[in-house]
Amino acid sequence: MDLLDCFASADELGVSEIARRLGLAKSTVHRLLTTLCARGLAEKNPHTSRYRLGFRLYELGQLAISRFELRQAALPLLEELRERTGCTIHLAIPDGADIVYVERLQTLRGMRLMTNVSRRLPAHCTSSGKAIAAFDPAVAQARRAAGFPQLTSCSIRSAADYDRELEAVRRTGYAVNHDEALVGLSSVAAPVRDHEGRARAAISLVGLSREIESAIERNARLAQAAANKLARTLCL
Repeated sequence: MDLLDCFASADELGVSEIARRLGLAKSTVHRLLTTLCARGLAEKNPHTSRYRLGFRLYELGQLAISRFELRQAALPLLEELRERTGCTIHLAIPDGADIVYVERLQTLRGMRLMTNVSRRLPAHCTSSGKAIAAFDPAVAQARRAAGFPQLTSCSIRSAADYDRELEAVRRTGYAVNHDEALVGLSSVAAPVRDHEGRARAAISLVGLSREIESAIERNARLAQAAANKLARTLCL
Protein backbone atom coordinates (compact mmCIF):
# COMPACT_ATOMS: atom_id res chain seq x y z
CA MET A 1 0.00 0.00 0.00
CA ASP A 2 2.88 2.39 0.74
CA LEU A 3 4.29 1.61 -2.68
CA LEU A 4 1.00 2.45 -4.40
CA ASP A 5 0.81 5.69 -2.44
CA CYS A 6 4.09 6.77 -4.04
CA PHE A 7 2.21 7.25 -7.31
CA ALA A 8 -0.16 9.82 -5.80
CA SER A 9 2.39 12.51 -6.67
CA ALA A 10 4.07 11.00 -9.73
CA ASP A 11 2.86 9.61 -13.05
CA GLU A 12 5.74 7.16 -13.35
CA LEU A 13 8.54 6.01 -11.04
CA GLY A 14 11.59 3.81 -11.38
CA VAL A 15 12.60 1.05 -9.00
CA SER A 16 15.44 3.11 -7.50
CA GLU A 17 13.15 6.11 -6.86
CA ILE A 18 10.57 3.97 -5.07
CA ALA A 19 13.27 2.21 -3.04
CA ARG A 20 14.59 5.58 -1.84
CA ARG A 21 11.14 6.84 -0.92
CA LEU A 22 10.26 3.71 1.05
CA GLY A 23 13.68 2.93 2.47
CA LEU A 24 13.60 -0.57 0.98
CA ALA A 25 16.06 -2.62 -1.03
CA LYS A 26 15.65 -2.39 -4.80
CA SER A 27 15.20 -6.17 -4.97
CA THR A 28 12.27 -5.92 -2.55
CA VAL A 29 10.66 -3.11 -4.54
CA HIS A 30 11.12 -5.03 -7.78
CA ARG A 31 9.45 -8.09 -6.27
CA LEU A 32 6.51 -6.02 -5.03
CA LEU A 33 6.10 -4.34 -8.41
CA THR A 34 6.16 -7.71 -10.16
CA THR A 35 3.29 -8.87 -7.95
CA LEU A 36 1.29 -5.68 -8.50
CA CYS A 37 1.81 -5.89 -12.26
CA ALA A 38 0.65 -9.51 -12.29
CA ARG A 39 -2.67 -8.38 -10.76
CA GLY A 40 -3.06 -5.30 -12.97
CA LEU A 41 -2.58 -2.82 -10.10
CA ALA A 42 0.61 -1.49 -11.70
CA GLU A 43 2.21 -1.71 -15.12
CA LYS A 44 5.60 -1.16 -16.67
CA ASN A 45 5.93 1.40 -19.45
CA PRO A 46 7.78 -0.46 -22.21
CA HIS A 47 9.23 2.78 -23.57
CA THR A 48 10.70 4.12 -20.33
CA SER A 49 11.04 0.94 -18.20
CA ARG A 50 9.39 2.91 -15.40
CA TYR A 51 6.25 1.91 -13.53
CA ARG A 52 2.81 3.50 -13.31
CA LEU A 53 -0.58 2.66 -11.84
CA GLY A 54 -2.55 -0.06 -13.62
CA PHE A 55 -6.07 0.05 -14.98
CA ARG A 56 -7.31 -2.47 -12.43
CA LEU A 57 -7.07 0.31 -9.84
CA TYR A 58 -9.25 2.50 -12.06
CA GLU A 59 -11.83 -0.28 -12.31
CA LEU A 60 -11.90 -0.78 -8.56
CA GLY A 61 -12.07 2.97 -7.95
CA GLN A 62 -15.02 3.33 -10.30
CA LEU A 63 -16.81 0.49 -8.51
CA ALA A 64 -16.21 2.12 -5.12
CA ILE A 65 -17.55 5.46 -6.37
CA SER A 66 -20.58 3.96 -8.11
CA ARG A 67 -21.59 2.12 -4.92
CA PHE A 68 -21.25 5.19 -2.70
CA GLU A 69 -24.77 6.09 -1.55
CA LEU A 70 -23.99 9.74 -0.84
CA ARG A 71 -22.66 10.29 -4.35
CA GLN A 72 -25.59 8.50 -5.97
CA ALA A 73 -28.10 10.66 -4.12
CA ALA A 74 -26.14 13.85 -4.82
CA LEU A 75 -25.60 13.49 -8.57
CA PRO A 76 -28.95 14.92 -9.77
CA LEU A 77 -28.56 17.90 -7.42
CA LEU A 78 -24.99 18.51 -8.53
CA GLU A 79 -25.98 18.33 -12.18
CA GLU A 80 -28.79 20.85 -11.62
CA LEU A 81 -26.36 23.15 -9.81
CA ARG A 82 -23.89 22.99 -12.68
CA GLU A 83 -26.62 23.81 -15.19
CA ARG A 84 -27.83 26.80 -13.15
CA THR A 85 -24.42 28.30 -12.43
CA GLY A 86 -22.05 27.22 -15.19
CA CYS A 87 -19.52 26.43 -12.45
CA THR A 88 -17.59 23.28 -11.69
CA ILE A 89 -19.39 21.49 -8.85
CA HIS A 90 -17.72 19.42 -6.13
CA LEU A 91 -19.03 16.91 -3.61
CA ALA A 92 -16.45 16.51 -0.84
CA ILE A 93 -16.09 14.31 2.21
CA PRO A 94 -13.57 14.52 5.07
CA ASP A 95 -10.65 12.15 5.50
CA GLY A 96 -8.58 13.01 8.54
CA ALA A 97 -7.12 16.49 8.11
CA ASP A 98 -7.97 16.56 4.39
CA ILE A 99 -11.01 16.57 2.18
CA VAL A 100 -11.52 14.31 -0.82
CA TYR A 101 -13.63 15.26 -3.81
CA VAL A 102 -15.71 12.15 -4.51
CA GLU A 103 -17.43 13.88 -7.42
CA ARG A 104 -16.33 16.69 -9.71
CA LEU A 105 -18.78 17.85 -12.39
CA GLN A 106 -16.90 20.14 -14.75
CA THR A 107 -17.91 22.56 -17.45
CA LEU A 108 -15.93 22.76 -20.68
CA ARG A 109 -14.04 25.73 -19.28
CA GLY A 110 -13.72 23.98 -15.94
CA MET A 111 -11.81 21.11 -17.53
CA ARG A 112 -9.00 23.54 -18.29
CA LEU A 113 -9.19 25.32 -14.95
CA MET A 114 -9.20 22.16 -12.82
CA THR A 115 -6.38 20.32 -14.60
CA ASN A 116 -3.92 20.85 -11.75
CA VAL A 117 -6.37 20.59 -8.85
CA SER A 118 -5.97 17.41 -6.83
CA ARG A 119 -8.88 15.30 -5.64
CA ARG A 120 -7.39 15.49 -2.12
CA LEU A 121 -6.53 18.80 -0.46
CA PRO A 122 -5.81 20.07 3.06
CA ALA A 123 -9.10 21.04 4.68
CA HIS A 124 -7.98 24.58 5.53
CA CYS A 125 -7.30 25.46 1.86
CA THR A 126 -10.77 24.76 0.48
CA SER A 127 -14.28 26.07 1.04
CA SER A 128 -15.54 22.48 1.35
CA GLY A 129 -12.97 21.69 4.01
CA LYS A 130 -13.84 24.77 6.01
CA ALA A 131 -17.58 24.12 5.66
CA ILE A 132 -17.12 20.59 7.02
CA ALA A 133 -14.64 21.48 9.77
CA ALA A 134 -16.89 24.27 11.09
CA PHE A 135 -19.51 21.65 11.91
CA ASP A 136 -17.30 18.66 12.73
CA PRO A 137 -14.85 19.23 15.61
CA ALA A 138 -12.92 16.04 14.77
CA VAL A 139 -12.01 17.35 11.32
CA ALA A 140 -11.05 20.76 12.71
CA GLN A 141 -8.84 19.18 15.37
CA ALA A 142 -7.19 16.85 12.85
CA ARG A 143 -6.26 19.85 10.74
CA ARG A 144 -4.87 21.76 13.70
CA ALA A 145 -2.75 18.76 14.67
CA ALA A 146 -1.45 18.35 11.11
CA GLY A 147 -0.58 22.02 10.74
CA PHE A 148 -1.35 24.52 8.01
CA PRO A 149 0.78 24.05 4.90
CA GLN A 150 0.49 26.92 2.43
CA LEU A 151 -0.57 26.10 -1.11
CA THR A 152 -0.64 29.79 -2.06
CA SER A 153 0.15 33.08 -0.36
CA CYS A 154 -3.56 33.34 0.51
CA SER A 155 -3.73 30.04 2.42
CA ILE A 156 -4.54 30.11 6.13
CA ARG A 157 -1.29 30.08 8.13
CA SER A 158 -2.20 29.63 11.79
CA ALA A 159 -4.64 27.98 14.17
CA ALA A 160 -5.91 31.41 15.25
CA ASP A 161 -6.76 32.38 11.67
CA TYR A 162 -8.31 28.96 11.11
CA ASP A 163 -10.54 29.25 14.17
CA ARG A 164 -11.69 32.74 13.14
CA GLU A 165 -12.57 31.41 9.69
CA LEU A 166 -14.56 28.48 11.12
CA GLU A 167 -16.47 30.81 13.42
CA ALA A 168 -17.44 32.94 10.42
CA VAL A 169 -18.67 29.81 8.64
CA ARG A 170 -20.83 28.89 11.62
CA ARG A 171 -22.37 32.38 11.58
CA THR A 172 -23.17 32.47 7.86
CA GLY A 173 -23.73 28.78 7.15
CA TYR A 174 -21.32 28.73 4.21
CA ALA A 175 -17.58 28.90 3.52
CA VAL A 176 -15.54 30.78 0.95
CA ASN A 177 -12.13 30.07 -0.55
CA HIS A 178 -10.32 33.04 -2.12
CA ASP A 179 -7.30 31.82 -4.14
CA GLU A 180 -6.26 29.59 -1.23
CA ALA A 181 -5.69 26.32 -3.09
CA LEU A 182 -4.84 27.71 -6.53
CA VAL A 183 -4.36 31.34 -7.52
CA GLY A 184 -7.17 32.48 -9.81
CA LEU A 185 -9.74 29.98 -8.55
CA SER A 186 -12.24 30.60 -5.76
CA SER A 187 -15.19 28.65 -4.41
CA VAL A 188 -18.24 28.72 -2.15
CA ALA A 189 -19.37 25.67 -0.16
CA ALA A 190 -22.20 24.60 2.11
CA PRO A 191 -22.12 21.69 4.57
CA VAL A 192 -24.38 18.65 4.30
CA ARG A 193 -25.37 18.20 7.95
CA ASP A 194 -27.04 15.32 9.74
CA HIS A 195 -29.83 15.60 12.33
CA GLU A 196 -27.28 16.26 15.07
CA GLY A 197 -25.79 19.16 13.12
CA ARG A 198 -22.54 17.40 12.21
CA ALA A 199 -21.27 17.94 8.67
CA ARG A 200 -21.03 14.72 6.71
CA ALA A 201 -20.02 16.28 3.38
CA ALA A 202 -20.02 19.58 1.50
CA ILE A 203 -21.16 20.86 -1.88
CA SER A 204 -19.14 23.62 -3.53
CA LEU A 205 -19.18 25.81 -6.63
CA VAL A 206 -15.78 26.53 -8.16
CA GLY A 207 -14.79 29.04 -10.81
CA LEU A 208 -12.63 32.00 -11.72
CA SER A 209 -12.10 34.18 -8.66
CA ARG A 210 -13.58 37.33 -10.21
CA GLU A 211 -16.76 35.48 -11.19
CA ILE A 212 -17.28 33.63 -7.92
CA GLU A 213 -16.53 36.65 -5.77
CA SER A 214 -18.91 38.91 -7.71
CA ALA A 215 -21.86 36.71 -6.73
CA ILE A 216 -20.90 35.23 -3.34
CA GLU A 217 -24.35 35.49 -1.75
CA ARG A 218 -26.20 33.99 -4.72
CA ASN A 219 -23.71 31.15 -5.03
CA ALA A 220 -23.90 30.51 -1.30
CA ARG A 221 -27.71 30.30 -1.38
CA LEU A 222 -27.61 27.81 -4.25
CA ALA A 223 -25.00 25.66 -2.52
CA GLN A 224 -26.97 25.73 0.74
CA ALA A 225 -30.20 24.77 -1.00
CA ALA A 226 -28.53 21.79 -2.68
CA ALA A 227 -26.81 20.69 0.54
CA ASN A 228 -30.04 20.90 2.55
CA LYS A 229 -31.94 18.96 -0.09
CA LEU A 230 -29.27 16.25 -0.12
CA ALA A 231 -29.49 15.93 3.67
CA ARG A 232 -33.26 15.51 3.43
CA THR A 233 -32.94 12.96 0.61
CA LEU A 234 -30.57 10.85 2.71
CA CYS A 235 -32.70 11.39 5.86
CA LEU A 236 -29.63 12.63 7.70
